[in-house]
Amino acid sequence: MLPETSAPGADLTAQFPSTPRGAQLARRHAVRWMEALGHTPASDVSCALALVVGELAANAVQHGRVPGREFGLRLTLNRAAALLRVEVDDAASAKRLPTDAPSSYPEGESGRGLLLVDVLAVRWGWVPRRPIGKTVWAELSLETLTRL
Repeated sequence: MLPETSAPGADLTAQFPSTPRGAQLARRHAVRWMEALGHTPASDVSCALALVVGELAANAVQHGRVPGREFGLRLTLNRAAALLRVEVDDAASAKRLPTDAPSSYPEGESGRGLLLVDVLAVRWGWVPRRPIGKTVWAELSLETLTRL
């Protein structure tokens, strides 16, 4: 069952269980939202969005999980600026906060996700969320992604 969202074409706001399955559902939901906006799932825009949402949602589940709390996903399309903003909220503000994209080590088993976000996004960062938690965000350029 998919979470309730606003009408197709409008900004997407949804809550998902703070589990690996919830992160997977968030990614799929974002791709369906882009499809409703005219971008096929195989398009560069949808693929980049899937990677960014998947990474930020997986990080919210792994590093920002608070038992019994969901994580939030918000997608905002700014057609005038040709930007797609991705925001993922979690409830854990005291846990490891993202800083810069880490260096990738060939032998490492993790640490490449934010590197992908850094490459795909025009900019990204995080802000505290009130009353608790944080929001990690990334902005994707539609112009750059449609030229790939």
